[in-house]
Amino acid sequence: MAAARQQLDHLANVATEVAKKDNELIALKETQVLYKELRAAFGKKGVQALLIEHAIPELEEEANQLLSRMTDGRVNVQFITQRTARTNDNTIETLDIRIADELGTRNYELYSGGETFRVNFAIRIALSKVLARRAGTNLQTLVIDEGFGTQDARGRERLVEAINSIQDDFEKIVVITHIEELQSAFPHHILVEKTDRGSVIVRD
Repeated sequence: MAAARQQLDHLANVATEVAKKDNELIALKETQVLYKELRAAFGKKGVQALLIEHAIPELEEEANQLLSRMTDGRVNVQFITQRTARTNDNTIETLDIRIADELGTRNYELYSGGETFRVNFAIRIALSKVLARRAGTNLQTLVIDEGFGTQDARGRERLVEAINSIQDDFEKIVVITHIEELQSAFPHHILVEKTDRGSVIVRD
């Protein structure tokens, strides 16, 4: 009898422990569901996607305004953030850049180096402006390092016009180039020359 009672007491303790573990398991499952929801919310298809979707129209508008000045209104860009999967009807998050000109709409990869440089330039300036506005600040300095070599004479002229057209948006614009004919396009110059001691300023 004593052994049986001891066994019953043990089983009662085990039952209490099992009930406690069951409650802990329920709480952990609820926490797991919460973490799954947070992972989805902060993943590529959650808040990130919402922020991108909200910013894309503003980014497109800024980039196309600049592209219009550089190309006489011939070129504009469009950002595609969703597409349908090939194997089913599911929607896939993506970021494709479509460029349209007088010949039609093509993928970014199908344009020449000079054309893509102009598009890249417009998108980078637009992105900088959008980010600065969202941060509640103004862009102070813009540095453009090379890239003019991919342009023909007319393309370089358009880029210079585009740079001059946005000069009021920046306190200072620094253009780095090896093309001598561009020196006259800007009012102030700093000439840097390589020597045995490294690069030095020889004239400004």
